[in-house]
Amino acid sequence: MARRLRALVVSYAFPPVGGAGVQRSVKLVKYLPEAGVDAEVLSVANPSVPLQDHTFEEDLRGAVVHRARTLEPGYKVKQATWTTTAGSQARPSLKTRLLGKTVALARQLVVPDPQVLWVPGAAIELARIARGYDVVVITAPPFSQFLLGPLARLGGPAVVLDYRDEWSTLRQSYEMLKGGLNARVSGPLERELLRRADAIVAATPAFADNLRNEHPFLADRPVHAISNGFDPDDFPHDLPEPPRDRLQLTYAGTVYRLTSPRTFLSAVRKVHEREPELAKLLRLRFIGRIVDTELDAFEGMEALGVERLGYVPHGELMHHLSSSHYTLCIESDDPGVERIYPGKIFELMYLRRPVMSVAPEGVLTQLVRDLELGPIHRPDDVAGMTKTLVEALTSFRDADGVIPAIDTPEHDARIAPYHRRALAARWAEVLREAVAHRQG
Repeated sequence: MARRLRALVVSYAFPPVGGAGVQRSVKLVKYLPEAGVDAEVLSVANPSVPLQDHTFEEDLRGAVVHRARTLEPGYKVKQATWTTTAGSQARPSLKTRLLGKTVALARQLVVPDPQVLWVPGAAIELARIARGYDVVVITAPPFSQFLLGPLARLGGPAVVLDYRDEWSTLRQSYEMLKGGLNARVSGPLERELLRRADAIVAATPAFADNLRNEHPFLADRPVHAISNGFDPDDFPHDLPEPPRDRLQLTYAGTVYRLTSPRTFLSAVRKVHEREPELAKLLRLRFIGRIVDTELDAFEGMEALGVERLGYVPHGELMHHLSSSHYTLCIESDDPGVERIYPGKIFELMYLRRPVMSVAPEGVLTQLVRDLELGPIHRPDDVAGMTKTLVEALTSFRDADGVIPAIDTPEHDARIAPYHRRALAARWAEVLREAVAHRQG
């Protein structure tokens, strides 16, 4: 019988931080012990983030979490600075211009991302505790955490780098990370850090393939693909049923450039123009943070049955999703998006509500087809989305307010590999392989 391993999971995105990315590390810590790996955590003591969520505290009961302080300013300070320097004044004051230049310079210097200001504190704590572990898993973004890999290895453990997203896509798509010093430095930096890792994990098979394509030296090294998943413990036993007097659609997640709902909202407008009586049955909820650059897409939509609920704790979110006839999954047509699984898709498949997907052809659309989750449209197919909405509304009306759930033994078998327990067992295999590589 294989001996138990001790693992340290390094993750800036960890409770009480809320939002995307948190669950991957939380569920690793929860389920790895069942697979023979005792896991502890190194995270940030004073996270500079817009959202906090205490939903997952039960999952972490008894877990050892080490904390290190970041040198970042608080999120409210950062937000106030961005708002001031991004103002629409025709003739900004000298103070605003100077502040804007300072912020622009700071953005160029925090390479590869602002959370690099956590690395000094995290490095001190890691140097203190690293020798107590067989393996250190560093999950990103933020990708500045990968800088801790070589330091962790000096202490003896194997190092596994985990790509929840692609570093290359983020530095091409995110305004904060584009251009300047970051563009020149991040590529070579990523290459060097990959060379020093004992194992690499990516959240989709396409991520893994893209890493091999961008870094040919990985061709003879394993790059494992382990997706996100669902945990039945996150869902209350008594989930509510959808209403019978309106067709409820719900989108859950951050709305930003890569998940922009603009074309879907255009389809909602067209349904109201063409079938005004039928459209009165439609309600569409957006749950989660909406970045400022996407707010204009929602102007006037309240009158068309579109609600914005903002961020809600994960447990409450499950009630909202369950009480929907359809859930909504959206990806824009930006480069690299075709390689992304939105983390929410795994919870949607467990809820067994039909999913309306808006996405470019890629890993998400293939997954939705394989699991037969619901209709798929390209992001520019407004006519197709309009037709699907009209058909759903008509079916809802004619069936007295009922949209059947996806509830078959075949569906249960298809989604079983995405249970967080099954995924943790795969992780344990990778960690043992990394330890063997380090010792060899």
